[in-house]
Formats: sequence, structure tokens, C-alpha cells
Amino acid sequence: MIILGIGGILGDAASAILKDGQLLAAVEESKISRRARGGSGQLPEEAIAACLALANVKADAVDCVAVARPMSAGPEEDVHLQLRSRFPASRMALVDHHVAHAASAYFASGFDEATVLTLDRRGDFRCGARWLGNGNQLTLEKELYFPDSLGDLYGRVTELLGFTANADEHKVQWLSAAGDGQHRDLFLEILGGADDGWPRLDRAFFDAARLTQGGFSARFFKRLGLDDGAAIPPASRASVAAGLQKAIEETVIRMAGRGGNLCFAGGLGMNALLVRALERSGKFARVFVQPAAGNAGTALGAVLHAWHGLYRETKRVSLSNLFLGPSYEAEQIKQVLENCKLRFRYLLTTGEVIDAAVGLLGENKILAWMHGRMEFGPRALGNRSILASPLDTYSTENLNQYIKHREAFRKFAASVPAELAAEFFEVGENARFLATVGSVRPAYRERFQGAILAGDLVRVHAVTEEDNPLYWKLLHAAGRKTGLPVLYNTSFNLFHDPLVCTPRDAVRSFYSSGIDAMFVGNFLLQK
Repeated sequence: MIILGIGGILGDAASAILKDGQLLAAVEESKISRRARGGSGQLPEEAIAACLALANVKADAVDCVAVARPMSAGPEEDVHLQLRSRFPASRMALVDHHVAHAASAYFASGFDEATVLTLDRRGDFRCGARWLGNGNQLTLEKELYFPDSLGDLYGRVTELLGFTANADEHKVQWLSAAGDGQHRDLFLEILGGADDGWPRLDRAFFDAARLTQGGFSARFFKRLGLDDGAAIPPASRASVAAGLQKAIEETVIRMAGRGGNLCFAGGLGMNALLVRALERSGKFARVFVQPAAGNAGTALGAVLHAWHGLYRETKRVSLSNLFLGPSYEAEQIKQVLENCKLRFRYLLTTGEVIDAAVGLLGENKILAWMHGRMEFGPRALGNRSILASPLDTYSTENLNQYIKHREAFRKFAASVPAELAAEFFEVGENARFLATVGSVRPAYRERFQGAILAGDLVRVHAVTEEDNPLYWKLLHAAGRKTGLPVLYNTSFNLFHDPLVCTPRDAVRSFYSSGIDAMFVGNFLLQK
């Protein structure tokens, strides 16, 4: 049985494919097309083609096409007809947006029972829902409707702080780590709350006629101690972000209820500080966050919903890792490098690749590392990464200022073998997919100062041999060389581009940046 999933058509479009209960591929359109992630309402044709190719499946062999709503800004008939024409032998399944979010989290979690919480800006007029998962059934328990949207409030504050709403919310999250909680009560008041503790936003804090600065009203600015419509002073930006973040965390913990396991998805699931708060709340036995929690992840939810909900299959689908995109053979890489007239070394064995990388890292070189299949989701997990040594005093400055060209408060992750992580960090299970934030052990705070967000907070990527054997071996080799089996890891992409996909994407980013050396498979390029 072959099920093709499509999600995020109006933003972060993606496709996924399931064959006989095995997830064979999942790809975002922007990474293949190299175009902006915003949706145009068009089908993600290149992502669909990539998934079919990776699964070695032709369109007329697809049994079901499952599409997560919304499908179009206008009538959905045109999209439906396009899919009927493209996949003539398939059954069509339309999946509500939050159903897809819930399915992506619960069915991929491996839990037999769980509370499932989905929160975003406004997927299909709903902006949140809570479900009960039992066996292979999801039962809706409670819903939240726009405009009482936590995601919308987060987007408004993103704009208020000078960033771009619906794109830069992650910047507000990281900025908040350095702020205090002086504005927490203000945002809790804005969020309000019905008797059941779910939010009911106080519209007196918004001005529908104001089209800038998040649309906040004079009352809001007065509570901040500012003139109506005044820009947030630079010294106050982190405090405003922290007030929002703390209020959101308290509200979401309350919405999730108590007891058993918790699954979480939707745009707010991308907030790693929120995930940490859920993990540390003490209210749940275990917390699982679907790592591609945003709109792209609804493609996963669509196929999982069809597998369990339409076809009544009981076998659970394993989300064993997120390496679900294209990979490239040595001959394909060599052709690109030669066409670009580049000088390179070919390393014959995996051991030579690792030894060369550890040697360069020991010289405080910054490496691009491209191996195997591309990651699905927004985070680099060791197959499309930029790496640096924590022993390099200038790694923070070099990575953020001269390579990524981003704000200093946006720290990179520390990758560590999962079995050694507890020596250096305190971190939850979701560190496997870089979906949470950990704490540095006191003995290592000075060593990892360059990656610390504030206090002892650090992004941790716990790497297992099962998930990524090559990257795991590299971390261990670095440990044998230096005594520290940790590397700084940030995504291999530049200037707001999507994560690199092809060897040509990698070459373009390498030569447009201050990266010192690049490994593409067994090929080594140095400047």
C-alpha cells in the first residue's frame, strides 16, 4: 500500500510517502526548489517528484493521496482536480489541519496512550486542540478558535520587536532567554483565560486600525511605560520577549492538562524553550514533540492519518530518524565539482574522512559537513551541518558574525553522543531531534560559554549511533583527540536560504561564506 501525503500548501509545503507502513521519504518544497518557504497555494510539485523517486514509485501506483488542509486560499476544487488527474488510480483523502498535526505527533511517538496538544497561529480557523490518543484512535477533547491564538500573539510581538511576523518567531524565542520576567503578568492578562484555563485574549490590548507594530493598542503601550506607538527601546526588547515567552509557557502547560504522556505539534512545537518547560513541568511521564512540528509536518500527519484512520492499519510507523530527503552518489558529486572546475581531494575510506575532519577542527577550522540523506524539518542533525570546535575561542564570533550573519543571541547547538550527554548536560528526550533546550553542567559552563543562551541554557543535540553512525563516530573521534566529544553544530545554509540539498547548493554556500573546508561525501574541498 502506497500513501502520498501533502501538507503546508499555503506555507512550508512538503510531501511524504509511506509504503507498506514504512516512511520512505519526506521533503520540503523550498529545499528542492530553492525558493522561499512561503506558500503560493500551488502543489509542491518538486517535493512530490522527489518523494516518488526516493520511494521508486510511479504516480499511477499510488493508492491514496492524503492532503492536509488548507489546500487553497480560494475554492479547493482546482487542487482536488489536479491531484485526481496526476494520480488517477488513487483514493483522495482530505485531512483537517489540526487532525494532521495531531496524527503527526501521536502516531510517530510510539505511545499507546497520550494527551495530544496541537497549537499554531490559525491552521483551519482552529488555532489549537487537545486530543486523547488511545491505541490507534485520536478523540478530540477540546478546541481553540481564532482570534484566541497563542501563535498570533507571538507573531504580533515578533513584529513589535522589529522582526518579520510568520517568519522570525524563533528569534523572539532566543532573545527571550536573556530577558527578565517583568512583563510576564502583562502577557498573562492579555491571554486572559476562561474558567477551564484556556486562553481568551483581551481585545482591549489590540487596535484593529493599527497596521504596524503588531497592532497593539494605546493601553498596551501604556502598560509598558511607553508613549502610544513608540518603538520598543533596545534595552527592553529581551524583557518584552521574555515576558511573552514565560506567559506562553505557563498557558500551554495549563492547557495540556496533567498525567501520562504528552504529544505536541503545530507551529508552537518549534519553540524549544516551550518544549523544555513542558518536559520540566513535572506533569507528564514523557513528552514527545514531533520535530517537524510546523506546517511541513502535516504531510507526515496526512499519511499517518490515512494509514490508521482510513485503512485501519494497526502497525505503528517508526520515525526512526529524520534523514528522509535525497542523497547523492560519489559520481554525482564529482560531476558537480568538476563542472565547477574545483580542486578537491577524494578520501578513500570513512576513517580518512573522520581523521581529516578532526585534524581540521583541531586547527580551529570551520567545516561544512554534507553526508547521506537530507534532513526533514528545520534543523540540521549532522547530515547538512556547519561544524566548529568548542575549543576554538573565536567559534561564536566566526559562526554568527562572519558565516551565518545573524544576531549574537541566536546560539548554535552542541552535538554530543547520546550515551555521553549526561556528563556535560542535563537535557530531555527531545534533544535527539534538537527540539528542546538543556542545561550545561557547572563544571563545563566556562568551556561551553560560547553556546550558552543565558545562565546555563544551551541547545543540545544528543546523537545516537543508530540515528547517525557517521556523525556519531566523528564526535567520538573528536573526543579521543581532545578529550571533549562535543562539536558545535548549526545548519548548512546562508542568508535565509533553505538548508542545502544538492552538491551544487553546498558548493554555492561554501564559496559564498567564510567556511574553511567542506566535506561532501568523501570529497574534501579547502580554501
